[in-house]
Amino acid sequence: MVHPTVQDFVVIGINHWDAPVEIREKFSLSDEGKELLMEGARREGITSLFLVSTCNRTEIFAQNVSTRELIRLLTNYSYGTLDEFHRYGFEHEGERAVQHLFKVATGLDSQILGDLQIVKQVKEGYEQAARQEMVSGEFHRLMQHVFRAHKRSRSETTLGRGAATVAYAAVQFALRTFENLTNKNILLVGTGKIGKVTCKNLVNLGASKLTLINRTRDRAEFVADKFNLEVADMNQLPEQIADADLVIVATGADTAIIRPEHMQPSMENPKFKVMLDLSVPRNIDPNVATLDFVDVANMDMLGDVTDEAYKKREQQVPAVKNIINEELSDYKLWLNEQRVVPTIKALTRKFDSIREDELNFFKNKISTGDFDKIENMTRRIVNKIAAYSIEHLRDHHESEEVADMVAEMFKLEAKNGNHE
Repeated sequence: MVHPTVQDFVVIGINHWDAPVEIREKFSLSDEGKELLMEGARREGITSLFLVSTCNRTEIFAQNVSTRELIRLLTNYSYGTLDEFHRYGFEHEGERAVQHLFKVATGLDSQILGDLQIVKQVKEGYEQAARQEMVSGEFHRLMQHVFRAHKRSRSETTLGRGAATVAYAAVQFALRTFENLTNKNILLVGTGKIGKVTCKNLVNLGASKLTLINRTRDRAEFVADKFNLEVADMNQLPEQIADADLVIVATGADTAIIRPEHMQPSMENPKFKVMLDLSVPRNIDPNVATLDFVDVANMDMLGDVTDEAYKKREQQVPAVKNIINEELSDYKLWLNEQRVVPTIKALTRKFDSIREDELNFFKNKISTGDFDKIENMTRRIVNKIAAYSIEHLRDHHESEEVADMVAEMFKLEAKNGNHE
């Protein structure tokens, strides 16, 4: 019988290490795109798979499938091509794939070391797949160890202390240009997850002349009310850009929000401004960057902040890797033990069947009052006898011969693989 191992797992994807933002945006998947890809995978007989698609990565983790099939799925359901994937993408199999998943979830593989957001995005991808019943028992168990590794990395090391986010890096980038944000006109377009955190960071650093724009005005007003900020409508975007010293865009739109035509009022009365695009796909048209008075920065230009907090996080990397290795070892031990689980189940069923047959034979010869006591006593005897065999099986879970010997000895169905 073929048993699950870590060699069954694979991962393919595009991420910030090798692919520039103009490539990553082609492979980016919306929630609807993820659903469509999973439906397509199911039609092709793939039963265990989940996706992570963020501003810095689009990756597919799967079980019992070839990397070639996953690459074809990704290129079919995104705008990326096969040639682009082979130039910029990556693929890992077996233990290397599992190690990669641990590193992603703990923030070791992030552009911002120890990124606080990535584990949430991994959980969202996993939960979306679980709702679609696209997560096997072995994959589910693996994810428990992955999330435990993340939790331990935060409680047993200082990786999470001072850990940055994309929003934090964006504000630090702005400070390197302006030094002080107190008197700067700032426009924030988008009040989703990243937008809200960016807004909070700006306010904490003294920004007060801050205006929010969101496609849905109610959401912008909800955030603005918390910090006593101004709100503008989307149709006021060109005028608001012209007034701003700093423009930060962080929306979930799949096309550019700020295009060259929105820059017309700025061109009539040009003043230097920095525009940060925290979105993938990009929300600022690349042609905007050709204007002499504008500095446009996208995700690839943010990087990590080489401050004292970063250096402290970097020192924790070996400790986090040790945690990953421990959790992976525990998972591999659990996988190995699954080799004998069918035999254990069949053995307990066999013993219980013998017990019930004998009880039924003597049932009419035992008084009703004594029957319950005898039933309980026989169950305890059988459980104790079975316990020795089960312990022996678990101690020798790596040996096929021991399981086969027990199956043959007790004529178990598990010997022929006819088990659950």
